[in-house]
Amino acid sequence: MKLQYDTLVCELQPALGGCIAGLWWNHLPVLRSTCADQLQSVRQAASYPLLPYSNRIAQAVLHWQGQQHPLFKNWAPDQHSIHGVGWERPWSVLAQTPHSALLGYQHTPDTSWPFAFDATQGFTVSAQGLAMTMSITNRADHAVPVGLGWHPFFVKRPGSHITFTAQARWEMGPDQLPVQRLASPGLDADVADLVIDHCFDGWAGEAVLRDDQITARLTSTLEHLVVYTVPERSDIAIEPVSHANNAFNRAAHGLDDARRLGVITLQSSDTFSCAMRITLASSTPETPAP
Repeated sequence: MKLQYDTLVCELQPALGGCIAGLWWNHLPVLRSTCADQLQSVRQAASYPLLPYSNRIAQAVLHWQGQQHPLFKNWAPDQHSIHGVGWERPWSVLAQTPHSALLGYQHTPDTSWPFAFDATQGFTVSAQGLAMTMSITNRADHAVPVGLGWHPFFVKRPGSHITFTAQARWEMGPDQLPVQRLASPGLDADVADLVIDHCFDGWAGEAVLRDDQITARLTSTLEHLVVYTVPERSDIAIEPVSHANNAFNRAAHGLDDARRLGVITLQSSDTFSCAMRITLASSTPETPAP
């Protein structure tokens, strides 16, 4: 499925986790990109949805309202469950125009997630870039925890530099779970040699990735940001999310305040929605100071 506005092209693959297969602007890949009809796995996608939670749930066991819910371990050999179910399931096309699409997914309780929900994703390309929305509605007859987010992989190019502001960063343990929240101003760093796999909170809702050709400005209504890359990778994941890693279990065990962690409790039939936008511009050489 192709959406296009002028030189901005976004290809979707609803059957593979409702993912973005590729995003190009002026014939340059903005995200790591593959034509939709050639994409073989969502794990190689340009971006995929994170729902009904992002990142990891420790030991693949959800702790909620005094009960334990074993979850499927979907990232072998990782001992945790990761990124929810939306990215692993086919989505339906609910509406489509040359510039926009609306995808839907209905979840029936299973070993990957024990609570029923409906979800939608919206995509629109325009002169302002790519705009995305995501919503989740609780179809269980009781309150449930929910989280939403996106997992875009931006291309690294010569001169790639990332900048954003935040209030804190979660330090990770050897099991890839957060262990400590430390004050952090965010990030202002060259990407080529960057080693990072952290969640930031108090995110100001904007991150800029600039290289010698493209300036990509990512904005979102969400307040957490996960950033992941290592020098060996040709991309950097910049992920707006609603909650910290393993937030549901940390809150259930009383390790941190649920609100600060970003835990959202959704009552039966209620809906939580969020938005993200990628705005693109040509990079211009910086003028030396006189």
